[in-house]
Amino acid sequence: MAASVPGPVPFDAVILAGGEARRLGGADKPGLTVGGRSLVEHVVAAVSGAGKTVVVGPERPIPGVLFAREDPPRSGPVPALAAGLDEVTAPWVVLLAGDLPFMTAAHVTALLDAAARTPAAGAQAPRGVVMVDDGGREQWLAGAWPAAPLKAALAAYPGRSLKGLLGPLAAVRLALPGRPWFDCDTMDDLEEARMNVLNEWTVLVCKELGIDPARVDRDLILGLTKEVAHGVARPAAPLTAYLLGLAQGAGTAPDDAVAKLITLAKNWGQATAETLTDS
Repeated sequence: MAASVPGPVPFDAVILAGGEARRLGGADKPGLTVGGRSLVEHVVAAVSGAGKTVVVGPERPIPGVLFAREDPPRSGPVPALAAGLDEVTAPWVVLLAGDLPFMTAAHVTALLDAAARTPAAGAQAPRGVVMVDDGGREQWLAGAWPAAPLKAALAAYPGRSLKGLLGPLAAVRLALPGRPWFDCDTMDDLEEARMNVLNEWTVLVCKELGIDPARVDRDLILGLTKEVAHGVARPAAPLTAYLLGLAQGAGTAPDDAVAKLITLAKNWGQATAETLTDS
């Protein structure tokens, strides 16, 4: 018997964004940025179709979001989920971590579509869908759950493990394209997420400009702009990249243009003394 969830699945979202981020040195992990938006804003955007979006964690200036706190704060994911569920009124709830930079609305829709097709266990209520990573491991902070059974299970659950709570409710383990399950637990994870955004941006810009991305030595340009930002001034970095592009387009840039500019940036103090002060 299929779960009786008609058409687009009505849902609320609970986003857990109040952990201690020990592996990030206690940083405000959900507030760290990838692609110009904080991690938690990426996740909020992914659940834009929710009736309510509840972020469990410190309040932030994010429009249209309800905030809640577990009691006591930072006491773990199960108390945090309980605090978020207090605000949930829709029949389904999408539960997500607050540090998933690659999660999109399409991934959330796929979770809910799978939930709508999930058979009930006999005469019992519908059961949930949990996302799995590329190794087939369940990601308990990326799933869709029937709200009433989840609330009932939580009320009777004495433990502190999300797996222990959600495991018995999971009917489907869903693999999705991309890496929507990828979270940013370490600085290396954060850097990987930022570089992924940079890759996507490079491809899009090249498409707009009619440039073959294979011709763009991104790391070389990043190295140049880093040297200019540190050695000269931050605004000089994008200006230098633009001027280099103009010179290459005009055919006037030497083959070793980047190397020459890096040397110039490293010797900026000497260069200004010898050239910019000349009358």
